[in-house]
Amino acid sequence: MDISDISSGVGVLDKTAVIMGALASGPATLAGLVAATGLSRPTAHRLATALERHRLVGRDLQGRFVLGPWLAELSAASSEDHLLTAAGPVLTALRDTTGESTQLYRRQGEMRVCVAAAERTAGLRDTVPVGSAFPMKVGSASQVLLAWEEPERYHHGLQGAHFTARTLSGVRRRGWAQSIGEREPGMASVSAPVRDPARRVVAAVTVTGPVQRLTRHPGARLAKVAVDAADRLTEAVHAS
Repeated sequence: MDISDISSGVGVLDKTAVIMGALASGPATLAGLVAATGLSRPTAHRLATALERHRLVGRDLQGRFVLGPWLAELSAASSEDHLLTAAGPVLTALRDTTGESTQLYRRQGEMRVCVAAAERTAGLRDTVPVGSAFPMKVGSASQVLLAWEEPERYHHGLQGAHFTARTLSGVRRRGWAQSIGEREPGMASVSAPVRDPARRVVAAVTVTGPVQRLTRHPGARLAKVAVDAADRLTEAVHAS
């Protein structure tokens, strides 16, 4: 992209737009940014690192520049109403299929917040009211919301967590997470990711219940239906 093609008369904004446009095509090293934008190496580095501080630009596991998480959060916010509208029927169907309580969690800073839920109608329940917030250090939903994060937030999130990098590697490989007694003794859960059109994880669908019902391997029974429910919500986000 040539700066002259998008000139607004505000040089720093034009250069920023060129960098963001280059990263929209995929990850880039500093040398790659220089080649793609025509900016000098010092200018490209200065602007890219400044954008990184504002979370408009991030880094991948190879240290390359990528579009940052704030863009995903803005996109998620714009589609949140549609996601929440779709969540009710999907969570209810998942509850009826599994016989267990179901929730939808979104990340807010260092917490995950329940933004929708369908509670089990009888018997021993794990009630999670909408608006409940839990630390990002425990639970299968936290694993899902952290597993695909940008490196800086990923490594920060692992500090003091009840799960490890090896656990999250397994989450990425399988496409779902499980936990036993992390958030509350005697409780288990299975979670799967909801993604935006850029494939970034924006929410986690969770099935929760006592270990005595879910067993110590809850994913064996619940992973497929949790993933199917999350995929339906992903489709709803894409359609918004």
